[in-house]
Amino acid sequence: MSTDLDSRQLRRRHKLKSTLGLGETLFASAEERKFALALEDGLRLVEEGLRKEMTFADPLADVTARYLFEAGGKRVRPALALLTAQLGRGNTPEVIIAAQAMEITHLASLYHDDVMDDAEVRRGVPSAQSVWGNSVAILTGDLLFARAGRLISGLGDRAIELQSMTFERLCLGQLHETIGPRPEDDPIEHYLQVLSDKTGSLISAAAQVGAIFSDAPVEYQEPLHEFGEKIGVAFQLIDDVLDLSGELEETGKTPGTDLRSGVATLPLLYLRRLAPEDPSAQKLLDRIEKGIYSESKDDPEFEAAVVDLREHQVTKKTLEEAKRWAHEGVDALEALPKGPVRKALTRFTETLVERSS
Repeated sequence: MSTDLDSRQLRRRHKLKSTLGLGETLFASAEERKFALALEDGLRLVEEGLRKEMTFADPLADVTARYLFEAGGKRVRPALALLTAQLGRGNTPEVIIAAQAMEITHLASLYHDDVMDDAEVRRGVPSAQSVWGNSVAILTGDLLFARAGRLISGLGDRAIELQSMTFERLCLGQLHETIGPRPEDDPIEHYLQVLSDKTGSLISAAAQVGAIFSDAPVEYQEPLHEFGEKIGVAFQLIDDVLDLSGELEETGKTPGTDLRSGVATLPLLYLRRLAPEDPSAQKLLDRIEKGIYSESKDDPEFEAAVVDLREHQVTKKTLEEAKRWAHEGVDALEALPKGPVRKALTRFTETLVERSS
């Protein structure tokens, strides 16, 4: 029995390390080890609850709704909620429910994103719409949004307001990404706002609910909001870099998938800005855009162009921009008390940046 318990604890500890980058050396004191155990126990409760909440009575809905959940995922958003909950009363039942709602909201958005981007792969498996078609994928996402809303509704007006605002921003971010910048908009500023809405809003909400529903001091909520917004943008900018590297274990996608799907990631936007005054940048831009509009899915010229973009200065500039957002996120944590929560959030940010190295 003790061996099974030790094995489960090791798996949860590995989950913490892979999700937030929290290795054993981070928790040296007795207080920090107690903190780590609380996170492990919280992740267990969240995962158990998710398996229950991701179950639907309808056989088709049950299969489609559980599809991406069972494909994996690091549970970053629930982990952040649990982490910030340690600023208050810890893993209250309300924190566990809110953490589950954040993850289900995230999963719902993935179904919709893949339809909008016509993505073929998600988390290393065929995307839902490539298996069942767009209509089923959209409706599955809707079902999951409804399930997340039902969970949140039991937590009161503050939770409903936060979830509604987050859902609104998710939709606005996707809308603005789809339509693109207006003539008077700066394309790069427009793109960063899209990232803030599509990614930053939900990470920020996850960081806030942990503090809110553990009754942590109210003055911690705004710093956590800012931290989540900044880290969300940094997270997506790192993905822009990884999209060119084709690290399947990180992205679940082949190199250049976002570009081929018509997503103008930051390296491409920087390249477009540079091209009018740099002939070599213009030449690379022409090669990439030719590949984007090519009907061939296996285009060696496009693959070669992706490699060249990966090595170009604009990708290095994107990585520097990601680091800037991450550093600003860490700066927001100065308002939190020194201790294991602030230490762990900082380490999580460092791990985020290290994904691209």
